[in-house]
Amino acid sequence: MKTAIRVAVVDDHPLFREGVARSLSEIEGFEIVAEGRSKDDAIKIAEDRQPDVLLLDISMPGGGLNAISAIIERVPTQKIVMLTVSESSDDVTAALDRGAKGYVLKGVGARTLAEIIRNIAAGESYVAPALSARLLSNRSTPEPRRQTAIATLTNREHEVLHLVASGLSNKLVARKLDLHEKTIKHHMTQIMAKLGVGNRTEAAMALRDVIDERNDQ
Repeated sequence: MKTAIRVAVVDDHPLFREGVARSLSEIEGFEIVAEGRSKDDAIKIAEDRQPDVLLLDISMPGGGLNAISAIIERVPTQKIVMLTVSESSDDVTAALDRGAKGYVLKGVGARTLAEIIRNIAAGESYVAPALSARLLSNRSTPEPRRQTAIATLTNREHEVLHLVASGLSNKLVARKLDLHEKTIKHHMTQIMAKLGVGNRTEAAMALRDVIDERNDQ
């Protein structure tokens, strides 16, 4: 029997927080280990409970974005997912830059949220597709070094990155290429290191930027 994914939910709206906690607890493979309503609660939960995944709202007392940096400073391995109504590109960028592994909009269904949490617990990252597309469209012209970095990728790494950029998870990429999921994770680690990015979304952005630049030439 697999160990349940330990999740904490921090949101200052009790009905929403309790609803998320209850929905996840009713899905096999999840355990709710703590709930909170503020930045201070989030920090204490991360330090004391060390959940596998910590769900944070942005607009809570103390600020969810501020909580990310404080938590990562104290618990560097903590996986944080923003669960919010904010569709601001600035908020998405700030959350990812500060160390969040996921950015999910509150309209998501319980089963979809559960799948996202599973993937993040397994080492992946996630940004709501509509927001990811907006970030890509808002990006400025890529730096020459990024174009050079893309050129250093192997054929297999190019293949993996193109599939990831199309929105596929590591598991689906592995199926499509008939490889082990662990192999795909290794390729993504190499890709991110070569591109100098911190997560899958940024790697996809880098590829899209370079493609757009080439098309404009």
